[in-house]
Amino acid sequence: MNGELRVLIADDDSGMRMILRRLIEKAEGFTLAGEAADGKQAIELAETLRPDVVFLDVEMPEMTGVECARVIQDMNPAILLIFATAHEGYMGDAFEVYAFDYLVKPFKVERVMQTLERARKLLNRQFEKAPQPARQPLARPRMGGRMMLHHRGGVSFLSFDDIVLIQREERSTVLYTADGSRYVTGDSLGDMEERLPAELFFRCHKSYIVNLNKIRDITPYGRWTYAARLEGIPQDALITREKYDELERMFQAE
Repeated sequence: MNGELRVLIADDDSGMRMILRRLIEKAEGFTLAGEAADGKQAIELAETLRPDVVFLDVEMPEMTGVECARVIQDMNPAILLIFATAHEGYMGDAFEVYAFDYLVKPFKVERVMQTLERARKLLNRQFEKAPQPARQPLARPRMGGRMMLHHRGGVSFLSFDDIVLIQREERSTVLYTADGSRYVTGDSLGDMEERLPAELFFRCHKSYIVNLNKIRDITPYGRWTYAARLEGIPQDALITREKYDELERMFQAE
């Protein structure tokens, strides 16, 4: 990845923001993009600064860290969310928004630096030579037929075989095709899922639908999530642990 990874800190405690700021300054490959003192400001900065990583306190004015995480995921589900909180009891909520990590205050410096290093390696991995997948994608019948898609540029007729990925992005639904085209539509992912053949497309995450024939390989991504590389496009798709288990059962059934 060219340049340093951009980090946003959201915490109403100025002392904690200072601690995280200094740790980010020490970490290799990171730069501080901005700081927010409440949840509303965190959303505004996430939208304008487009960070790669966001540190979130749980209890903040205006919006909680969990509420912020849900909005940020709808902007860009690939942003790494790291909760830094004094409350252990919110780990279940962090699990639901697929947080990359959950740090409990007071945390050790080494613990934060390890998390940042894992984040750096993960976010840079798509620019490194990846190993060959250990197993081939699940064999699925290739579907004929097309779908009629209303999008911002007009109306297109897309072959199911050509659709690689459908994801939530900037609070819209975006389709990526094998020829590199990108289509933005007002349809929800649920609407799209109903229109797609279930034997070819897989809802792997609340923010992603993938073409099963286009999965190249799958690697761990954070504590509770995996990432799937797809053929023909640079975008990855996230897969929840439950959906990964479901995918494995589908492979085994073959």
